[in-house]
Amino acid sequence: MTRETLIERLMAENEEFRRLRSEHQAHDQELEALRSISPLSADQQWRVSELKKLKLMAKDRMEVIIRSTGSGVTA
Repeated sequence: MTRETLIERLMAENEEFRRLRSEHQAHDQELEALRSISPLSADQQWRVSELKKLKLMAKDRMEVIIRSTGSGVTA
């Protein structure tokens, strides 16, 4: 099974994975919106930092789910 196939399967079958992927995408969209603002206020700079952390946490958790589900996955 390829990684892409596994991700598709997880999106269909795993509620936590779907939620994490949705959160990751929402954080990414908010970051893109903030990147268009110049200069950023202190609050906006804090939010950018927070969004990056949240994205990384979601990505890390998705990777754990992928690894634990697909031990025989090919790249």
